[in-house]
Amino acid sequence: MKPSEIAPLLDVAIREKLNVLIKGKPGIGKTDLVNQATNKANADLIVSHPVVSDPVDYKGMPCITEVNGEKRAVFLPFGDLEALVKAEKPTVFFMDDLGQAPPAVQAAAMQLLLARRINEHKVSDHVCFLAATNNKEDKAGVAGILEPVKSRFAAIIKLEVDLEDWVGWALVNKLPTELIAFIRFRPGLLDDFKPTHDLTNSSCPRTVENISKWMHAKIPKHQEFEVFSGAAGEGFAAELISFLDIFRSLPNPDTVLMSPDTAEVPTDPAPLYAICGAISARASEQNMERVVRYANRMPDEFSVLMIRDSVKNDAKVADTRHFIEWASAHKDVLI
Repeated sequence: MKPSEIAPLLDVAIREKLNVLIKGKPGIGKTDLVNQATNKANADLIVSHPVVSDPVDYKGMPCITEVNGEKRAVFLPFGDLEALVKAEKPTVFFMDDLGQAPPAVQAAAMQLLLARRINEHKVSDHVCFLAATNNKEDKAGVAGILEPVKSRFAAIIKLEVDLEDWVGWALVNKLPTELIAFIRFRPGLLDDFKPTHDLTNSSCPRTVENISKWMHAKIPKHQEFEVFSGAAGEGFAAELISFLDIFRSLPNPDTVLMSPDTAEVPTDPAPLYAICGAISARASEQNMERVVRYANRMPDEFSVLMIRDSVKNDAKVADTRHFIEWASAHKDVLI
């Protein structure tokens, strides 16, 4: 499933207290999806990292107590486990990187996942259990998940990278326009994760976001290749820098919008993607007429791309007369 499909599924899981395990490659947004769903549900979030936990963390601390005048051994919940027992509002207990946990820790978690108990202590009815893991082939230290642990989840869902979902997320989170345009131009680089034991990174949504942080920091141009290579690999860095040279040589997008009927329309794909990104990032209710006039002079696929990203960037433009007229003329295209 792509992120936009998993998000509503997590809404249901949190509401109905259904255990869900999300699997997928590193850096594609599994943890972010859980954070977003938790915030949407106005729930508390408890994050657990089983890989650095001991079985006692999921069973409680053994101690001797006196019951009816007799001493007996019990397990007392503490820390996060105590919070699960006492939760009085919707709470998500998120086990991140579950597949990296040793078998003893996974086994200790089974009682929580199925019986919803910590020995004699009942987990609050407000609690939902979610988890995430990488795949064994990702070289992320995943040895596997015990069969009885897997069956404790109501569903195991595979998360896939989706370009349109990522572009929508990137626009909302204000990633650099030129980086979004580059990913539009080279979509395969958004999901080019290559597991290796070498000290190098490859491109995935997480590393692309890291590059956006360097771009926002405005590092010196002569440092870009080394820094971008360290963030997402040399191949990604080389292609991005070539694209940035094209982007930086484009006419000022504001100047283009001042003369949408006469401004130059690029003919090559790279500058077309670049100008689409630059114009859509500036689209608003006030200038949508000019955006549409320029879009109408572009090749159809780029016209659609620019208008679609304009709507993602500012949903209000979809209420303008100029957008409605354009959409009517392109009614065979799904926006």
